[in-house]
Amino acid sequence: MAYRVISVFECYLFLFSGLKDLADFLPASTATIVSYFSAEVTRGVWKPAFMNGTDWPSPAANLSMVEEHIKKIVAATGVDVPRLATGGTTLGRLPLPLAAFVSLTITYKLDKASERFLNLAGPALENLAASCPWPSMAIVAALWTQKVKRWSDFLVFSASRTVFHHNNDAVVQLLRSCFTSILGMSSTSLCCCGGVASLLGHGFGSHCSGGLSPVAPGILYLRIFRCIKDCSILAEDILSLLMLSVKDIAETTVSRHGSDKLKRTKYAMGHGKISLATAMTQVKVAASLGATLVWLSGGTTLVQSLFQEMLPSWFLSAQDLDRGGASGGTVYKLGGHALAYFAVYCGMFAWGIDPTPVSRRRERVMRSHLEFLASALDGKISLGCNMSLWQAYVSGFLELVVDRAPCLLHEVDLKVLKKLSIGLRQWKEKELAVAILCRGGPEAMGVAAELILDSEW
Repeated sequence: MAYRVISVFECYLFLFSGLKDLADFLPASTATIVSYFSAEVTRGVWKPAFMNGTDWPSPAANLSMVEEHIKKIVAATGVDVPRLATGGTTLGRLPLPLAAFVSLTITYKLDKASERFLNLAGPALENLAASCPWPSMAIVAALWTQKVKRWSDFLVFSASRTVFHHNNDAVVQLLRSCFTSILGMSSTSLCCCGGVASLLGHGFGSHCSGGLSPVAPGILYLRIFRCIKDCSILAEDILSLLMLSVKDIAETTVSRHGSDKLKRTKYAMGHGKISLATAMTQVKVAASLGATLVWLSGGTTLVQSLFQEMLPSWFLSAQDLDRGGASGGTVYKLGGHALAYFAVYCGMFAWGIDPTPVSRRRERVMRSHLEFLASALDGKISLGCNMSLWQAYVSGFLELVVDRAPCLLHEVDLKVLKKLSIGLRQWKEKELAVAILCRGGPEAMGVAAELILDSEW
């Protein structure tokens, strides 16, 4: 008997035909097929499949177009898109289970009979390809674009998100673009005006002339933040970017109207106040964006880590924000206020400001943070940061708590409030020192009266 040797491609054809018949005649098996391919990709034991057009379908016809569109979409972020083709050779490799899965899906026609399978397999294929290393989703987008051109915008946008999934440097650059865009410090025309409009743009679409348009960094981050694996490192990056933004604000807004350029006149002093007020407004905007990114990325767990670990560590270490004295020390005062707004906003987003806390975690975290402030003011903790920054942070943080969330002071021990009040009195912050005790509840009123009647007051 003569045996015919069948090719690898024929084996895969038999596999796809069998799976397709199984899904058509037994629809319930679709979920099992999708689950199987997803599990096999996750295992990572299969060798990659070369999408060369012989054994597997080739994406070469559309891959360069997908690459150009991805570059255009992320152009406003300044992120470099890895090349999909080098030296004329296409990097068309997929994990074998993913190659089998996408090859199975493109065998279906876009008709009502196939709608049931594609509705289930489509989102699973997108999520699976997005979780695989670059450029898996770009290859899947190129293959499906060959089949359905009207889906190209959606597929390319999905592929553009995967630029950030396995590249922490790209995520940091995206976050940097979010700060520069909302502050109006970006060099791109899309984000140069500042404000929420520059951060979020006008969504995504290809309605403008020339096809796909650059997407604002805020929209990109909203689409990729759920795929970020290590949020603790991300919070540290956000804190660093916030302080870099403050440094830029101090150097561009305040020093632009520095004392060396203004004479000591009534107009000059008024002009200086306007400049500082503008800087404080931008600092608040940057702090609110940083708090939003932290809360969005990690929720209450990340906010708790910020208060109990990151902020204390930041104050204990040395921070040189004014290297060369470009801002005349103003950066430290602005930096302290930025951290104060940043911390208070994070706490508000996580636990609210209602008198009755929704979680006991708020009481524990805020008590711990205020105890740290009190111990540092009492001299029991040696700080490494600039004292102007520290004083601006403590005064700004406590003032915000007194004005906007006084209920937080009810959850703190009276001894801690007294230490804070004494420390503020040494800084000549008399009104704030009394206000902290007055907001501390009936138990603190006696201590407040003693401070007011103190001869040293």
